[in-house]
Amino acid sequence: MNRKHIPSIIQALTAALLFGVSAPLAKYLLGEIDPLPLAAFLYLGSGIGLLGVKLYQHITRQRNNEARLEKSDFKWLAGAVIAGGVAAPIILLVSLKNTPAATASLLLNFEGVATSLIAFFVFGESISRRAGWAIALITIGSVILTINPQAEWGLSFGAVGILAACVLWGMDNNFTRNISAKDPITIVTVKGLAAGSLSFGMALVLGNRLPAWDVVWKALVLGGLSYGASIVLFIHAMRGLGAARTSTLFSTAPIAGIILSILIFRELPDWLFFVSLPLMVIGALLLVNEEHEHPHVHEVLIHEHAHTHDDGHHEHEHEGITPRKHSHLHTHERLIHAHPHMPDIHHRHEHNTHC
Repeated sequence: MNRKHIPSIIQALTAALLFGVSAPLAKYLLGEIDPLPLAAFLYLGSGIGLLGVKLYQHITRQRNNEARLEKSDFKWLAGAVIAGGVAAPIILLVSLKNTPAATASLLLNFEGVATSLIAFFVFGESISRRAGWAIALITIGSVILTINPQAEWGLSFGAVGILAACVLWGMDNNFTRNISAKDPITIVTVKGLAAGSLSFGMALVLGNRLPAWDVVWKALVLGGLSYGASIVLFIHAMRGLGAARTSTLFSTAPIAGIILSILIFRELPDWLFFVSLPLMVIGALLLVNEEHEHPHVHEVLIHEHAHTHDDGHHEHEHEGITPRKHSHLHTHERLIHAHPHMPDIHHRHEHNTHC
C-alpha cells in the first residue's frame, strides 16, 4: 500500500461511516416529521453548517488553502446540483410510490455501480482487475444487505425510475470528481442549500406538516454531519483515489448503519449480514492494498488546487514557498516517470491495458 493514499482511504471510509449512521438516527426522527421535510432539513443542515464554517473562517481571517471555484467549474457544479440534488430525489420519490420496498432498496445500490461505470466509460478513469474485483465484491455485499425474501418482487416503471435516479447520482459523483480539486466546503454548501431549498419548497407545496423546532435542529445537526461533513470528506477522497474507488469504499456505509441499529434499537442482523460482511471487508482490503505502477506521461498542465512541494509533481518555483499546503495557479511541465499512483487529479491518463 502506498502510504500517501492512506489519508484518502481514511477519508472515504470516514465519509461512509458518517453517512451510514444517518439511517438509524433519522429513524428516530421519522415519528415526528414527514420524510420530505426531513430530507429538506438534512440537506439544509449540510449547507447551513458548512456556510457557518465559511463565515467563521472569514471572521477569524483564517487562510484558505483551497482553490476557489472558477467560471469553468460552474457547469460541473450545476450538473451535480441538477442531477444529484434536484432530478434524482424527485424521480426517486415518484418511483417509490410504485415500487416494492425490497426492490427499491436493492436497486438503490446501483449508485456505486453507476458511478464506477460512468467513471470508466465516460471519463476514462482506469480500473485495474484488482479494483474491478473489489468493486464487484462490495457491490454484491451491498446488494445482499438489501435482500428481503419475504417482500414482493417485480420490475416496474417505478423500478426503472429508481435505476434512473441512481444513474443521475452516479453522474453527480463524476461531475463532482471533475471539480474535486476546488474548495469542497464551497461545493457542498451550494449543493446542500440548493437541494434543501427545493425539497423544502416541495414539502410546502404538497402540504406536509412541519415539526417542532427541537426536531428541526436535530435534523439540521444530523444533516451537517452525515450529508455535509461526509460529502466534504468524499470529495477529498476523490482527489486521491478517483470516483470509482472512492464510491466503492463509500459502499461500506450500510455496515455502520446496521451496527448502530444493533446498539440503538437492539435489532440483531439476520444471516445475510454475516454473508455480506466478509465480502465487503475483502473488497475494501483489495482497494486499500492496491498497487498500480507503470511509466506514464504528464503533459503540460496549468491549473489551481491546494498542494505542497514535496510530492514529486510540484517542482515549480515562486516567491514565498512554504512547506505548508497552499493554493495558486501553477504550471506542470511535461514529465515522464514511474511510481505507484491512483487516478487522482494528476493521474487521469489513459491506459491501453488494465491490470
